[in-house]
Amino acid sequence: MVKKIESTENQLVKHVVQLHASKHRDKHQEFIAEGFRTISTLVNAGCTLKTMFTIEEFLYDAQQIAPHTSIIIVSPTVMKKISTAHTPSGFLAIFQMPVQPSFDQLGAGIVLAQIADPGNLGTLIRTAAAMNRKTVVCVETVDPWNPKVVQATAGAIGTVDLFCINWHDLMLNKKNVRLCALVATGGKGPQDANLKDALIVVGNEGAGIPDAWVAQCDEKMTLPMPGNFESLNAAVAGSIALYLASTK
Repeated sequence: MVKKIESTENQLVKHVVQLHASKHRDKHQEFIAEGFRTISTLVNAGCTLKTMFTIEEFLYDAQQIAPHTSIIIVSPTVMKKISTAHTPSGFLAIFQMPVQPSFDQLGAGIVLAQIADPGNLGTLIRTAAAMNRKTVVCVETVDPWNPKVVQATAGAIGTVDLFCINWHDLMLNKKNVRLCALVATGGKGPQDANLKDALIVVGNEGAGIPDAWVAQCDEKMTLPMPGNFESLNAAVAGSIALYLASTK
């Protein structure tokens, strides 16, 4: 069924705009995704698509993504209103937020500790999925359902087991899964660190991982930098570590 909305004052339009904010995503347990590729990946991952918005010229493509879902054609003005992108793609969807997995599913992957930048968080989630590391633990990070995060994952957020918990709960429920803290200095080299079946802990862009948390990890790893640079971007460092873990 296809409907049309041309007014920015429409109640459904206002609802989508509300979902730009974390408190409303939490309240409704919904998030938004934009772009043909991102939405397709989320649908193929089994995420529940509730409503699809598109501009008229892209209706056929939208129907290929969501043949059994309510599709709403909106004017370019409305699309610009509901989009978080500077230049809207012409595809926007509302998804049901997945239920957090059972702790029994917690395994090898990555812990994102106090990551503040949506682009970094999304990149790391995408890399974890690409390296077949299914567990992603967010501890005091930017909201992983932020549209900028979802976009940076290119939809890969729907393919991982995402846990949004505090550090204490992680320590209580990780069981025998080892934690390897990625630190700028003082850790083992990649050739000596035991990354097999481990959770790699990546810290805040500026402050790194809190000392108390590092102390509770099973080991520390430092990536060598032959160029004698002080540090790497958090997303780059974490992505390299995930790649190294995938080769163990």
